[in-house]
Amino acid sequence: MRNGIIRALAPFLLVVHVALSIFGNQKGQLSELFLYNAIVLFAIISALRAPKITDPFAQPLIAIALFFWFSGSLLSSLSTFKIILISTQTLSNIAYFLFYPSVIIGISRLISPSRKLSLLEIFDASIFGIGLSTLGAALVLKPLLPHFDGDLQSSFFAVSYPIADLILASITLSLVASQGFSMAPIILTSGILTFAVTDFLYLWFTIQGTYAFGGIIDDGWLAGLVLIAESLWHHGNDAINEKGINPILIALSIILSATLLASIALKPDYFPHFVLFPAIITLLLAFIRMTIALRAAKNIGHERILARTDELTGLPNRRRLISEIENFVAKDGALLLLDLDGFKPVNDAHGHETGDKVLQQVALRFSRALPSTALLARLGGDEFGILYEGSNESAMEVALALRATLSYPFRVNSDEILIGVSIGVAANNGQTDLLKRADLAMYRAKREGLGVCRL
Repeated sequence: MRNGIIRALAPFLLVVHVALSIFGNQKGQLSELFLYNAIVLFAIISALRAPKITDPFAQPLIAIALFFWFSGSLLSSLSTFKIILISTQTLSNIAYFLFYPSVIIGISRLISPSRKLSLLEIFDASIFGIGLSTLGAALVLKPLLPHFDGDLQSSFFAVSYPIADLILASITLSLVASQGFSMAPIILTSGILTFAVTDFLYLWFTIQGTYAFGGIIDDGWLAGLVLIAESLWHHGNDAINEKGINPILIALSIILSATLLASIALKPDYFPHFVLFPAIITLLLAFIRMTIALRAAKNIGHERILARTDELTGLPNRRRLISEIENFVAKDGALLLLDLDGFKPVNDAHGHETGDKVLQQVALRFSRALPSTALLARLGGDEFGILYEGSNESAMEVALALRATLSYPFRVNSDEILIGVSIGVAANNGQTDLLKRADLAMYRAKREGLGVCRL
């Protein structure tokens, strides 16, 4: 019950303030100093009292962002009503500006509290957000920017707020697009867009000389902040979405930034020079993102090779052989399974290190006896497999040649070690039981001492 009242206070007081704005004769210090700032204060309390979400940082970060804006608004109001006699414009502008870093970090956690965004996804969101803000800064802010007669501070904040709003709105939209829609991001996005549009309207009316303190436009900021606080009371999208931002949007952001830079180079005075910074940042992020992606692709390729390679011999492993069998059913050839004879006593008598060296030499001898088109794999222990393309007669000749490679001893350190091999040959008949038949043939060759057996 108490939480419900706290949650409803800010929206209720906002409705009261809007009504007072419509009936301008009711405006005054009570409305614009106390009621106006009380709405933001109750929005902060509402954000802090909202049910805890999965991510521990989203809630305090958004509350801190609202507090920064509240501080700026309070300082501005106190100065306007002459309660504070010194100028607070610089301090209030700084407080307003500090709203953006906290809310940008907070919204990403609110939209998807259970998901850890990858480094590439963070770069994608940044490229899309800053790239879109570059376009907005070039096309939207250019006709809005006034002349400030060399006032560096006024110029900085006049440009910074709209650019920060564009970045904030773009990043919010990109995160929602990558994660899917649910109630929390929809309300949050509505609040961010309401806040950003109000900033642009304020800039426009200020340039036109028609802005009036305490007008209906001031309620736009309140509405945006109240919606941001309200979004904390709703659940985000906890389901993990692997789609990410559409690559086409990333490419468009990069192309637009590059086009703007080229346009500025050709016509230096056509676009405002401040769009250079976000355009260059977009291209720099794209370059870094490409470098990270190439490195990740190289690592993935290396990991895939390792996953299908026997660590001891460097040959393909069982997983690789089985995957190749699936593509082998339509070819003429045979599968050969080889099991070493007398290898276990080698490990018992000479140790596993010597046994490993023998296996490496066995792999080398087998490789030299096979044509380049054959696939030799170590299946584990002292067992090997070969996919051979060719006639049944040539497959038997290869099997006999492989057996012959072990007819003379291996020399490891100062020891001479002699082992043999039993080979099962299964001709490919297009059926899916190729591995089973080769296995049966190999065990028959071993059990009956045949050396080579074909099924």
